[in-house]
Amino acid sequence: MASLPSPRAEPCFADAPIAAQDVARGVTRLLFRQDLFAICEVPLPNGRRADMMAICPKGLLTIVEIKVSRADLLGDHKWPNYLDYCDRFYWAVPAGFELAPFEEEPFQPHCCGLIVADRYDAAVVREAPLRKLPGARRRAETLRFARRASRRLVGDLDPGLFGLD
Repeated sequence: MASLPSPRAEPCFADAPIAAQDVARGVTRLLFRQDLFAICEVPLPNGRRADMMAICPKGLLTIVEIKVSRADLLGDHKWPNYLDYCDRFYWAVPAGFELAPFEEEPFQPHCCGLIVADRYDAAVVREAPLRKLPGARRRAETLRFARRASRRLVGDLDPGLFGLD
């Protein structure tokens, strides 16, 4: 039997700045209160990787892209590639981050929500509009989400499992 790739060798955001880890934690708490459950660093079929993806009880998918510096935000030209894989898209930034760029057209305020977060909590500054995925895409992405989350849990239970031949 061929070995499967490891689901995740280290904790999410392990190589990210502390500010990004703090924003992710705050966003996770916000989503939890809204009955959404997230996983981090989610590879997408188009080769991109979403910082966070969450699912709600109705099966709607939300992607959250975390930015902790202006340079990171302005240099990110790949984020529109995430829109085909979610029903809602949010930017998440730390408290004190300049929010003006998120009102400009390159960052499509008409289709993107905005969250401000710290280590302990987060608040939605602008709701993300709902743009429902087509049924076939929703089914495929929901299945991928569930399988990825399950693989991560199995990997946590038995880290050596993915090295079996």
